[in-house]
Amino acid sequence: MTKWPELDITPGPVIRVFGLKRSGNHAIINWLTRNAPEGRSIFFNNCRAGKSPFVAHHGIELNGEHVRRTGARVKRYARQAGDGAAVFISYENVMPHGDRKRPIAPELDEDKITQNVVIARDFLNWSASMVKKVQGNASIEAHQRLASVLRMIPVYGQMLDLMIAQPDNGLVVITYADWHSDPGFRHGILNALGFEPRDDNTSRVEAYGSGSSFQPEATDASQLRPLDRWQEMKDDPEYKLTLWLAAQDHGFVEKLGMVFPDAIGPLRDMTAETPYRG
Repeated sequence: MTKWPELDITPGPVIRVFGLKRSGNHAIINWLTRNAPEGRSIFFNNCRAGKSPFVAHHGIELNGEHVRRTGARVKRYARQAGDGAAVFISYENVMPHGDRKRPIAPELDEDKITQNVVIARDFLNWSASMVKKVQGNASIEAHQRLASVLRMIPVYGQMLDLMIAQPDNGLVVITYADWHSDPGFRHGILNALGFEPRDDNTSRVEAYGSGSSFQPEATDASQLRPLDRWQEMKDDPEYKLTLWLAAQDHGFVEKLGMVFPDAIGPLRDMTAETPYRG
């Protein structure tokens, strides 16, 4: 690989990561950066699709630590990482599917990407976390909160399509529940990326997005219960309505059952009755 003028270094592996918000993206990406070759990396967070990730991003991490929220000095930080450092580029609420009108990053050739990674959280816990997150915004009304979550469900469906097509599409898919609970799964992901295990600590709570929607005060991941969020929300009217509306799309439910079959029983139980009175 040759020197990139945007970074003024010759990068090592270039990993592009896609995931919906509230999917554990930052915890997983931070873990990946800590396991990058020689522990050297530069990470461009939450880049804007259709723009250069080296200009339109929301923060930079160097070797797993925050160095800048946004703006210039990209080359300065890249030079600190050095030639051969891993480059991580993340996108939220967008998937690498082929029917986009514009490329994800017009200035970045696809052949420069070593690996595309998709981070996937199971639907019941993801939607519970999304609803809980938007409920924390007192400035928007209930119908606006509901709309903001429902807009993400088609993107979740695109993610399911990609997972169903795996491994033919060459993606590495990291399911949050498996990453959270299974050291063997984590080791397999590092092996798929060509990384040697260096640091398997998963206890760090990332500050992005104000931390956990349910436990914003938590400072250690061992304090969190990310696999039980849907049970905490199962009686919440907004959550139940979100699930009921999603369940009306039978194609979506069919795909969900192919990828996360354990979600179908609880989904049917919680949406057996219309959650409102006409």
